[in-house]
Amino acid sequence: MCERKTVVERKTRETDIKAVLTIDGTGSSEIGTGIGFFDHMLEGFAKHGFFNLTLSCKGDLHVDCHHTIEDCGIVLGTAIKEALGSKEGIRRFGSCILPMDETLVLCAIDLSSRPWLVFEDVFTTEKIGDMDTEMVREFFYAVSYSTGMNLHFKVLTPGNNHHMAEAMFKAFGRALDEACSVDPRIQGILSTKGSL
Repeated sequence: MCERKTVVERKTRETDIKAVLTIDGTGSSEIGTGIGFFDHMLEGFAKHGFFNLTLSCKGDLHVDCHHTIEDCGIVLGTAIKEALGSKEGIRRFGSCILPMDETLVLCAIDLSSRPWLVFEDVFTTEKIGDMDTEMVREFFYAVSYSTGMNLHFKVLTPGNNHHMAEAMFKAFGRALDEACSVDPRIQGILSTKGSL
């Protein structure tokens, strides 16, 4: 199997982003977006999904964090889509129920090429560190639509806002790792239609 790796760059008047993603990695990351909590979330995603991810972003943080986080979602989603290529042999579906202290989060994925996000807003604070909590949903929306991914989150046991967000990013990494994994039993594309 060829290396599943890609480089994606995106430059607008609001952000300048470069990402290097390796699907079959070790969980190493080098993240710099200017938003400390968001960097921490992306590091957790990479570590627990065993993705190698380098991502740098210079964004208009003097406005707010919206453009930076949304555009990073677009770039990461594009990188996932490009790195997966034809999707031949992959399991396509992945899920994870992940505990973090008092919280419990479910994440389920279908790499179907049909974007959809189901996300229940459970946050009770406006910010976690220097990141607006409403941007958690916006990030995953951008990822799901740029990848062409059906993505569901359910907070089964709510609690501390930091814990809920971190559990989401880690569960997303683990579920995506499963969906991207190659199964030797799968011939071609895992679909009765023959394509995704």
